[in-house]
Amino acid sequence: ALSGNIEFKGVKFAYPQRPDVQVFKDLSLEIKENQTVAFVGSSGAGKSTLSNLLLRFYPLQQGQIEVNGTPIEEIDLQHYRANIAIVPQEVILFSGNIRENILFGKPSATDEEVRYAAEQANAWEFISSFPDGLDTQVGDRGIQLSGGQKQRIAIARAILKNPSILILDEATSALDSESERLVQEALEKLMKGRTSIVIAHRLSTIRNSDNIFVLQQGEIIESGNHQDLIRMKGVYADFVALQSMNES
Repeated sequence: ALSGNIEFKGVKFAYPQRPDVQVFKDLSLEIKENQTVAFVGSSGAGKSTLSNLLLRFYPLQQGQIEVNGTPIEEIDLQHYRANIAIVPQEVILFSGNIRENILFGKPSATDEEVRYAAEQANAWEFISSFPDGLDTQVGDRGIQLSGGQKQRIAIARAILKNPSILILDEATSALDSESERLVQEALEKLMKGRTSIVIAHRLSTIRNSDNIFVLQQGEIIESGNHQDLIRMKGVYADFVALQSMNES
């Protein structure tokens, strides 16, 4: 397992295809073990780049990312990625059945483990309502499932993988309120007892985060919990006011 705090130290980064655009100039931050932290900011602020760098998809130009004091590039890549799960914004399902899609999180899992993960993810109810249950074919890229059902399959995958670090890139598209509640509940179970990093688009998830980092043009301009940041009456407070207006 990967234990310990995650630390970004003086990270400088630009995507190889756009070397003149600095996403991060000198990013430093610390994520404490087993905390839930959220990154907030307008699009292009660098939120998704953070998870790409943490997953080691790109090398840094300068600086370091460390887990428990060890630079991540010194950790065996397979072991490293085996301990991280991501629930992506756009859930990709493979053609095949539901069982195979959940097993993607841990190919060696038993049917009992798959069922437990599905129950924890609030997915068992709809899976067991299909005549073929776990053997139900999801069609090309999971066409027959609703957005909320796909998200719960992705959460079941992550629960089965049981990672030390979870990255949640929130879906921007709103679900109906019942699906939203089921997904939200499942995420809360998944995030318990592990380091969770939320790329946040919706404020409902963020309110309970231990720490919120507000990103603007690749820099952290505010950080603290929801109450702290509201009191600051800065960028985050404006963001909350704007979202509340849009939601009402």
